Amino acid sequence: MKPLQWFALVNRQLVPLLLFTAIMLTTGVHTVFAAEYFSVVKNGVNLRSGPGTHTEAIFQLPAGYPLLLLERKGNWLKVQDYEGDKGWIEQSLVGTSPRVIVRVREAKVRSGPNTSSSEVGKAAKEVILSRTGRQGDWVKVSHPDLSGWIHKDLLWP
Repeated sequence: MKPLQWFALVNRQLVPLLLFTAIMLTTGVHTVFAAEYFSVVKNGVNLRSGPGTHTEAIFQLPAGYPLLLLERKGNWLKVQDYEGDKGWIEQSLVGTSPRVIVRVREAKVRSGPNTSSSEVGKAAKEVILSRTGRQGDWVKVSHPDLSGWIHKDLLWP
């Protein structure tokens, strides 16, 4: 193949790709990244109004409390909880252990991942559980006194 023929062939393949990329960038279509969640590593951690210890402590969080990452600023993370409350927490005070929180008044904990499985217990609103697995719409959870399956709609995240 002559150099000029090769150049024409490459351009026929490259131009549509470049055009598609330009359209995607100018129309506001962006890649969606997976949400990033953290959990508080110890009891009594302050959620603050801004990134720094000089800012007001809004409230204290218990160990294991799950949080959604919204923004990073240095060693500080802007986070949101299951009720939509937002604040800042120092990065060293959170970990990546998968935790969930019960967001309804009471959630049935079942022996298997379906409604026909027997009920092995109940978890009250705001109880923090370790997430140990997932199967379809069901989340496998554990707590020092209980383990089993809860439907994802009853938990956050």
